[in-house]
Amino acid sequence: MTTVPDGALLVVGDVVTDVIARHRGTLASGTDTAAVIRTVPGGAGANVACWAAYRSGVEVRLLGRVGADAAAWHERELAACGVRPRLVVDPDAPTGTVICLVDTGAAAERTFLTDSGASLRLEPGDWSDALLDGVARLHLSGYLLFSGPSRALVAAALESARARGVPVSLDPASAGFLVELGVDRFLSLVDGVDVLLPSRDEACLLTGLPDAADAAAKLSRHVPLVVVKRGAGGALVARAGSVCARLPAALATPTDTTGAGDAFTGAFLAALIRGAEPEEAAREGCRAGALAVERVGGRPPGTD
Repeated sequence: MTTVPDGALLVVGDVVTDVIARHRGTLASGTDTAAVIRTVPGGAGANVACWAAYRSGVEVRLLGRVGADAAAWHERELAACGVRPRLVVDPDAPTGTVICLVDTGAAAERTFLTDSGASLRLEPGDWSDALLDGVARLHLSGYLLFSGPSRALVAAALESARARGVPVSLDPASAGFLVELGVDRFLSLVDGVDVLLPSRDEACLLTGLPDAADAAAKLSRHVPLVVVKRGAGGALVARAGSVCARLPAALATPTDTTGAGDAFTGAFLAALIRGAEPEEAAREGCRAGALAVERVGGRPPGTD
């Protein structure tokens, strides 16, 4: 049963510009490949915030770092989604940019080329305990763990949240970057997190187990609540070493899978704040993920 939201969601994470190139079939090396190209606002943290605010009634705030080149545009786009942005303008680095290569075949799979720019230059000086005033939940983008300054900010935010009793969620963000960071280091950095929201590949990487359900169960011995996002396979909810719910994916015809996991996470967290149990919140996440894959880009409908 849901209730009137009591407190805001604060998201801390990346705000980037996505350049999405939709092509069909194998890229032609050394020559041209026809594509439809769009430039849209993105970033895992920013996308989560927008989907959490989408038709939810939940107040959503976002702390991120951008360059002066696109700060005003990103602030307008976030506000149009109902998010209250607090964007730190980096004096030295441009806004992060991600080139998303999307195969327009049946799976709409995508490959990312990432220039993090200012987004991973968030630092402890950008954090303030006052950011948690009126906050019911804190969500951290896992991308923050992939640079020294933003790792230090994560530590400061976790300490503040623990002191205030604010539950913290984290999305590991990237299996590729996790390999570079190291599994043991990642698990030590997320000590104290209440909710972990990995993809299937991330969960398997973090545990060394090939089966997503086994991986979810194992991770839930380290983190109280684990929700594994499996795309077209739906989602798994695990607690205390066992899977307690398996949610089917909502039906969708994929156009672009960019941001589908972010949509799931945002809808899931908004549902928790409204009072939903994790299983129902995961069902909301599946619905949002299905809506996301039918759109180009990582933001909700009505924000084009």
